[in-house]
Amino acid sequence: MSAEVLAEEFEVLESIYPTELTKLSEREIRIDVEPDDPVDGIEPLTLALNVEYTDDYPDVLPKFTLESTQGELDEAEINHLHDELQRVGEENLGMAMTFTLVTHLRERLSAIMREREERERQEAAEKERRALEAEEARTRGTPVTVESFKAWKIQFDKEMAAKRAREEEEKLKGMSPKEREEYKRMQTRLSGRQLFERDRNLGTLDEDVDEEGVSVDISQYDRTTREEDNEEDRVTFSDSDSD
Repeated sequence: MSAEVLAEEFEVLESIYPTELTKLSEREIRIDVEPDDPVDGIEPLTLALNVEYTDDYPDVLPKFTLESTQGELDEAEINHLHDELQRVGEENLGMAMTFTLVTHLRERLSAIMREREERERQEAAEKERRALEAEEARTRGTPVTVESFKAWKIQFDKEMAAKRAREEEEKLKGMSPKEREEYKRMQTRLSGRQLFERDRNLGTLDEDVDEEGVSVDISQYDRTTREEDNEEDRVTFSDSDSD
């Protein structure tokens, strides 16, 4: 390509990218590339496209490199963009292609930002789902089975026994030897319930009396009553009555 033809392409590019294009030499330029449709809330992405034109351009691809200038693009993403530029350039051999290459990069940067927005949205939705599941699990609690209840009861009894032992020890520390001896003696005294459970006959004495009854000789009671009645019927005459 003649210098005049390349100069004409540079002139067109400078009119399209007045602030983005920097002419590095007669055959090399640099264009800052931004997304054609930026996504709000996503970190901006910009690239620098360096193009070096060969003598056989546009029948032969120019040499070009990509450099990330804002935002994060890893090496794999940059290599992928470079391969895409190679493909687009090959599809446009024989004609001025710089504008087409820049346009493709702008579209691809916008697509990457939309992909990142969607990924962040999915991650946020997944985080919310997990938080809801965790809250439901916390409020729902663990289902109780016979086995889990028995295991809990054994552990609970151990903890309560240990707690009572500690309280007992603390209580004894504050007593005098005589008070401790009296306290221990009182603790070993059986309660009424313990006595009842030890000798269940205590609870059946009244029932035995009711069932067996008390033997009473009714004939003795009747005879005594009649004798008392006869005594009352007798008439006692005194000397004054005979007069």
